[in-house]
Amino acid sequence: MKYAIYGAGALGTVLGAYVAKAGVDIDLVNRNEKHVAALKKDGAKIVGTVNFTQKVNALLPSEMTGKYDVIVLMTKQRQNEEVVSFLKDHLKEDGALCTCQNGLPEPKIAGIIGADRTLGCAIAWGATFRGEGVSELTSDPSALTFSLGAYGKGNHLEDVKKLFELMGPVTVEKNFMGARWSKLLINSAFSGLSTVTGMTFGEVAKQKPSRRVAQNIIKECIDVAKAAGIVIEPVQGHNIAKLFDYRGAVKKAVSFALIPVAMKKHSRLISSMLQDIKNGKKCEIDFINGTVSEYGRKYGVKTPCNDKTVEIVHEIEAGRFPPRAENIALYREDGK
Repeated sequence: MKYAIYGAGALGTVLGAYVAKAGVDIDLVNRNEKHVAALKKDGAKIVGTVNFTQKVNALLPSEMTGKYDVIVLMTKQRQNEEVVSFLKDHLKEDGALCTCQNGLPEPKIAGIIGADRTLGCAIAWGATFRGEGVSELTSDPSALTFSLGAYGKGNHLEDVKKLFELMGPVTVEKNFMGARWSKLLINSAFSGLSTVTGMTFGEVAKQKPSRRVAQNIIKECIDVAKAAGIVIEPVQGHNIAKLFDYRGAVKKAVSFALIPVAMKKHSRLISSMLQDIKNGKKCEIDFINGTVSEYGRKYGVKTPCNDKTVEIVHEIEAGRFPPRAENIALYREDGK
């Protein structure tokens, strides 16, 4: 089997290091020449909740040769058409491309390479790029889980499952779009607000003003999924749709109190979108909160908090103001 991780940045470097540490040959591909040079010279240095250095096989895209059985895609979605079209020529006819991107990227990827060669994975852990060759794992080692699914018949589904199990537990989801939606819910609330405020997921969950907005974003995601006929899957054994859906004041208060508990193992995470903005790049907000808003319009569900998050992040991208806790005041007093 020939494996590659394309877009081996923060997350991909961690995953690649775990796979290589287990003795499986895998190519870590990235366009950042300095990062690739550091990986080649010193290996992948993983810090944070774990600490180890692992020799890896790092490549620039121009150094890729031959065709792969499995390519794990971990780039941002903004250039998906260009990137996936490039990777199509490096994928075997019976190969599989497994996207670990946020949002709902599978339909458009399948349109380029075919449904049967399209797999998707929702990753429940996070990492932060700390410089060339260095990635910080920001999730608890007990929370390194994967939710894997097939868009078509699922070429190499079992092979990808075994690959990811070298790092942590893998659940193969029959209701994959439901698993995707559960990750989208979490990202919309916490990645979105981390980008708005500049805070970690734990800080967003702890501070009551931002927690109130997060609660409303979660509720909007649940309402949109219901309208679309999507059954949201549990995350790490927790039925988030049941825990955070509410109608009356008592259930609303309970769900509000549960948010910091739910984020405890991921409290150190910061949004990759925030990292992109700090590095002067456009982020993926249109593919995260923007996807919820898009589905809301399609199914007639109002999504004011998700809409506002997209609006604020675009303002931050334009340099009109920085990510800061005070940005929560830009939402209406009721959190919307």
